[in-house]
Amino acid sequence: MANVSSSNGLDKRPKLRFPGFDESWKATPFGELVHEFSDRTKEEDEDTLLSAAIEGMFLNTELFGHQRGASNKGYKKIKYGTMVLSTQNLHLGNANVNQRFEHGMVSPAYKTYEITGCSVDLMAQWIKSEAAKRFFYNATTVGASVCRRNVEWDTLYEQPLYLPSIAEQDKLAKFLTLISDRITKQQQYVSSLKKYKRGLLRSYFMTDEWNTHSKWDKCKLGPCCSKIGSGKTPRGGSSVYVDHGVTFLRSQNVLWGTLDLNDVSYIDEETNNTMLSSEVRCGDVLLNITGASIGRSCIYSLDERANVNQHVCILRLSQEGKERLLPEFLLQQILSDRIQQQVMDCQNGGSREGLNFQQISDFNIVIPDMREQRKICGMLNAFDQRVSCEETALHTLLDLRAALMQQLFI
Repeated sequence: MANVSSSNGLDKRPKLRFPGFDESWKATPFGELVHEFSDRTKEEDEDTLLSAAIEGMFLNTELFGHQRGASNKGYKKIKYGTMVLSTQNLHLGNANVNQRFEHGMVSPAYKTYEITGCSVDLMAQWIKSEAAKRFFYNATTVGASVCRRNVEWDTLYEQPLYLPSIAEQDKLAKFLTLISDRITKQQQYVSSLKKYKRGLLRSYFMTDEWNTHSKWDKCKLGPCCSKIGSGKTPRGGSSVYVDHGVTFLRSQNVLWGTLDLNDVSYIDEETNNTMLSSEVRCGDVLLNITGASIGRSCIYSLDERANVNQHVCILRLSQEGKERLLPEFLLQQILSDRIQQQVMDCQNGGSREGLNFQQISDFNIVIPDMREQRKICGMLNAFDQRVSCEETALHTLLDLRAALMQQLFI
């Protein structure tokens, strides 16, 4: 590919191009590239029910537990290559070209189009770019509330979209499709690894019977811990946060088995001295106890001092607990379906504010001998490292695609 300078106001060219293409891109009104159609179903359940989302096209059952609406008679039929635009969330990027399903039907709330004036494959790539999101946003106006925007369809159809020759369109589409296919395969691989990991956890910590391993000791979590308690938010608001100091962690930093240190705050020494009860130590298990991230857990494995807020519970093994239980083994149990089901049961029991310390203390855990714990943790940790490695590769591919999209389109 060749790196060329960006164009002036009249001569439009992308920054990155394939060799052999140097002519300027031409503007075509969006409305001349697509043709709206509305082919409706005449019977109930006439085709597979689909839904369009910001992330792509999905089976309705993948996004929702039930059909939204009493009837799907009169829904819009679509096929492979149909463009589907959301009338409500277009400004947020809910625009898709269906390249996942041969055919299906979508709610009549969507607008459906045939792509007639350019490469379908190229449009499918462009429509998920940041440039496309800005393009659609520019055709909306403020709605009834700050979170709603109305689509001005005439404005959208009149907006110019800059496109190259058909030959260059095909070249771009094939290149970007290869990258997208590679990303899809990597996503499927990561998903398969995570599914296999869940299967491993079930084999060790089965969900249907607590005393699954007759030779393993069973007990409540509480007697193994010297501390089960949450942190707190420092007094003084934003004035106590500093550029460097004692790390302050929130629930968003506690992920599934890992600690995210990319977006943390810091508090000064004076503030830290008022929050000694919420300090975490190396080897503490952290558990989110409120909100959408409830149940997420990881180990704090750094020697640096840190504090957590009130949405994170600190699980610190007592000396006797350390002699019987590895923190890594405790973490894997917490991440298993059996403990996660106990978390959900506590919520369903009326604890809408989250888990309380007594509920956590009552978690049922199993304790094999140390030698077996080390073998199990070694295998599960190695698997976690593989998952982390493949997720890093996935993020690299996604970043590469995003960077190329900025350079390949105007």
